[in-house]
Amino acid sequence: MRRIERCFERLAGENRKALIPFVTAGDPQKAVTVPLMHDMVKAGADIIELGVPFSDPMADGPVIQLACERALAQNTSTRDILGMVKTFRETDTETPVVLMGYLNPVEVMGYEAFASAASEAGVDGVLLVDLPPEEALEVKPIMDANGLDIIFLVAPTTSDARIKLIGEAGSGYLYYVSLKGVTGSAALNVDEVASRVETIRNLAKLPIGVGFGIKDAESAQAVSRVADGVVVGSALVNQIDKFQKEPAAINGAIGDILSAMRTAMDT
Repeated sequence: MRRIERCFERLAGENRKALIPFVTAGDPQKAVTVPLMHDMVKAGADIIELGVPFSDPMADGPVIQLACERALAQNTSTRDILGMVKTFRETDTETPVVLMGYLNPVEVMGYEAFASAASEAGVDGVLLVDLPPEEALEVKPIMDANGLDIIFLVAPTTSDARIKLIGEAGSGYLYYVSLKGVTGSAALNVDEVASRVETIRNLAKLPIGVGFGIKDAESAQAVSRVADGVVVGSALVNQIDKFQKEPAAINGAIGDILSAMRTAMDT
């Protein structure tokens, strides 16, 4: 059983939901990322989504776009990020790590080389925003052969037939984008999320993580009532932006947000 599957199985047995924080690797400095990963786990994170910085992050709003710019200004490469995961694995062998980003950096490295190096580093899954399942026929077997889950997005506008296709093509979990828009968008209608999650459950057998629009403990709690996992990104990256010149304060600020979410989700 892979780490992501084992994580969701454990949480289901405890009647708890996955808290899945996202941060961009190398933001604001490379040295910040690994200690932050460990502190997020201490604050209640179950799975970590680690953003691979890219120059044209089309699905992301200004908060994460700026995070990518800061990380790229530090010359953060894909191999640097794999090194961060490998270092993280020296003391944490259980928390799943998902690399979230775009196709270009993987293509530049090469699918075989990337999948092999990611597996060796201790990565558990990849979520490539601009890789739809219809175009992943060659990529998925390579990821599978290296023990990597490939995670796909489901949008509010995704048809039932396509949800079924995504559920069959993906593994680990499905990432439901709760809003029509980019990361960090403002409005979140929990009733609409609940309705769509119910539809997805009837069409796909994977756990469902909900992201985009999760900003605080209240919204995390509300979404955790209907989903298997809650993904929070922009609210955390905002803290990195706020304290980018005081990196020692980042871990505490993010830890406070995650601890409050964890408590609310477990209530």
